[in-house]
Amino acid sequence: MPRSLRMYFVAAVAVAGTMRPLPADAPKAADVPAADKPVAINPQGTVLLDKAGKRLLLKGEVCLREGVLEMLACLKRTKEHESILAVDAQAWVVHAGLLALGAEPGTPVQYQPEFRSPSGQPIDIYLSWTDEQQKPQRVKAQTWVRNATRRYWIEKLDPPPPNFKLPDDSNLRWDEKRKELLWYGPMSDQQRDELLKLSDHAGFQKAIKSFHKQTQIKELDAGWVFAGSGFYTDSKTGEKFYQAEEGNLICVANFASATLDLAVPSTAANDELLYEAYTERIPPVGTPVTIELVPVFKNPEKK
Repeated sequence: MPRSLRMYFVAAVAVAGTMRPLPADAPKAADVPAADKPVAINPQGTVLLDKAGKRLLLKGEVCLREGVLEMLACLKRTKEHESILAVDAQAWVVHAGLLALGAEPGTPVQYQPEFRSPSGQPIDIYLSWTDEQQKPQRVKAQTWVRNATRRYWIEKLDPPPPNFKLPDDSNLRWDEKRKELLWYGPMSDQQRDELLKLSDHAGFQKAIKSFHKQTQIKELDAGWVFAGSGFYTDSKTGEKFYQAEEGNLICVANFASATLDLAVPSTAANDELLYEAYTERIPPVGTPVTIELVPVFKNPEKK
């Protein structure tokens, strides 16, 4: 067995938390592709180590095109209702593959005693698929995620303009009790201009302009890091479990169990999720997609 492949299995065993013999279905030396070809490192053949290309390839498929997100990619049969992609694999295999490429795990998000964003090796992520015209496509993963717009936006307005009253047909809402303006979804330039005509009150004008700015559609402007998840130990058996196996493979909401997470604060509270699927850019549900994980090194020559 080539040394590089043996090193992978050593790393994989270490991640699993206990030394054990190589699995019976591990590739035999005669079955291993040439050194410049990606090597499948799990029985399903969905995680491939591309040492020559310095990347890890995950074979997944689109499972969601519309809705708020916690994940870019989850493990299959876990969190498909809030993830764009699902991968039939184990999270520890992905972790081990990144280790084999020289990526260094950092630390997952921390909420107590104070908030700390996830840290670790920066990982560029690309998505490749074949479109309905049979043309190959490849994009940065950020282009499939946008800021959440299908939500209510609130601006305090106290005091309100004198004799303030909104037209009955207005999409803008006024909460008299809380002295708040409410707006749902994106606000167009035309809607902004029409609303600004309703009052020249400085607070009202500021609120409308704030709604317009906040609700514009913007693709994800943040990158992922190899946070590395963590382990918990069964108090009865003493067995260790890799926490990301609950599904949190590549997150867009910060989870302490994430293998890969955004390097910026992103709430995981269901009613405050910051991101949603960029529906118009995502191919149909069921489309096979290759997820490329490319570790970014500050000194690639040395690495």
